[in-house]
Amino acid sequence: MNALYRITKKPLGAAFAGALAVAVPVALALPAAPVAAQTSNQLNRAASALRAITTMRASFTQSDRSGQTVGGTLTMRNPGRIRFEYGDDVNMLIVSNGRTLSIADYDVQQLERYPISDSPLGALLDPERDITRYGRVVATNSPNVVSIAVADPNKPEFPELTLVFTEKSSAPGGLELTAWVARDTQNQRTTVRLSNHRYGIDVPDSTFRYRDPRSSSRRPG
Repeated sequence: MNALYRITKKPLGAAFAGALAVAVPVALALPAAPVAAQTSNQLNRAASALRAITTMRASFTQSDRSGQTVGGTLTMRNPGRIRFEYGDDVNMLIVSNGRTLSIADYDVQQLERYPISDSPLGALLDPERDITRYGRVVATNSPNVVSIAVADPNKPEFPELTLVFTEKSSAPGGLELTAWVARDTQNQRTTVRLSNHRYGIDVPDSTFRYRDPRSSSRRPG
């Protein structure tokens, strides 16, 4: 199965969990109508908040539509570096080194790589992906929540990614990234939720390396 499909769609009951698949919580349900009056300000604030993150580590939870849930740790370092490390029940890593997004599946000893600009996470990882150009503000149920939907018209095969921020004065730029929601061409929605954020921590280059699954069935400890 193509890794870009697995990244948002693979059921958790299979051999491993598809990255980024989570049921959308009711509190984060996103109406489709843009909020025109606040678009420019909120887009700029969200873009500034993402750029202001130097390093971040957070817990994430991901569930499929049937309610099965897995969790793990997300580590991020700008520009363009991210690592999803799952619990022991998911023998897979997703790592970006700033240039390439790599999906290492240790159960089937398979490795797939994509330029970060050619991945569904481009809105988060690609420094060239300006969300003030590709994004639109969507209405939320709370004045303390800012949601930005990002879609690349040149890559219609990728799901629309909606970044969900919560007002928090101690977070970079005053906004904390708390979730993102992927909506595919069949209007199926999946989400990732973040918690326990830590900023400005030491994140060495080794964080964004991994053992090649083609030579090992075990991921790094």
